[in-house]
Amino acid sequence: MEPGEPLAPGEPRPGAEASAAPRWEEAKAFYDNLAPKKKPKSPKPQNAVTIAVSSRALFRMDEEQRIYTEQGVEEYVRYQLEHENEPFSPGPAFPFVKALEAVNRRLRELYPDSEDVFDIVLVTNNHAQVGVRLINSINHYDLFIERFCMTGGNSPICYLKAYHTNLYLSADAEKVQEAINEGIAAATIFSPSRDVAVSQSQLRVAFDGDAVLFSDESERIVKAHGLDRFFEHEKAHENKPLAQGPLKGFLEALGRLQKKFYSKGLRLECPIRTYLVTARSAASSGARALKTLRSWGLETDEALFLAGAPKGPLLEKIRPHIFFDDQMFHVAGAQEMGTVAAHVPYGVAQTPRRTAPTKQTPAAQ
Repeated sequence: MEPGEPLAPGEPRPGAEASAAPRWEEAKAFYDNLAPKKKPKSPKPQNAVTIAVSSRALFRMDEEQRIYTEQGVEEYVRYQLEHENEPFSPGPAFPFVKALEAVNRRLRELYPDSEDVFDIVLVTNNHAQVGVRLINSINHYDLFIERFCMTGGNSPICYLKAYHTNLYLSADAEKVQEAINEGIAAATIFSPSRDVAVSQSQLRVAFDGDAVLFSDESERIVKAHGLDRFFEHEKAHENKPLAQGPLKGFLEALGRLQKKFYSKGLRLECPIRTYLVTARSAASSGARALKTLRSWGLETDEALFLAGAPKGPLLEKIRPHIFFDDQMFHVAGAQEMGTVAAHVPYGVAQTPRRTAPTKQTPAAQ
């Protein structure tokens, strides 16, 4: 065909066949991006690692809390309904939840049919009328939280075992204590004093040892007889495993998921990393802690023995998504360095109770 010669009816323009496919793929990709994303199917609770998170742990609700405290529940509900299309700001547990979802994406790539993933449940004593704002906030941040437990002013703790809860996080210390008393791993979560960037691709969880992973046996000896007797006791019992503490089961669940990556040759690229951060000294009392973990078939990726030194500076380097400790002194020190810290109200250190940050009367946990 000569240049400028008109096309016969129905005759394709030269090069049209070559360019049609790329244009079609480009258009398809554009419309696929506009379509709602298909979310994965929720696992059966008994097959998953279930993390129950309260609304005030996941989101910041300071203004709503003030209204509840000063004006009562009816005004609180009215305010929530009037603002239900305004998403809440992220709370202290938000980065932790995002990291759980990042791990889930990797697990589903490797094990498409497995339900051995993290399952997040929003647990709150809010009234159901507030649920729309919570749903809107979850959708706004593209979180995958399909299970809700809204108890309308009653304590939700009685439902945690039915959800097969492996860990419960709340801003309400009384509810956390209630859960601990029921034998459920739980902690009161606090916002850090300043924002510190955390990993977007690797979940990092740091644990204190005594009265968190282990029982408070050794802390009782320190409290009753002092450090010298404690060191003697640990040396004498080095090969006797400590009893388990309230969060041993959660470390066990993390280890189970880590092994799914190890079996694929991804130990060094595992998106879960765990840390033991303890005030114990390595030479005099560290061996018993490590041998206890070994006797349970567990390990942490890193073990930091601080011999009484402050934990905050080390945690600033680790940048965990969450750090668990039974003593508010260490929780406050972690907060000051920008770490999201969680208090585990267990063991002899709770009597008398450590001074905690000012606690507001909870409207919703």
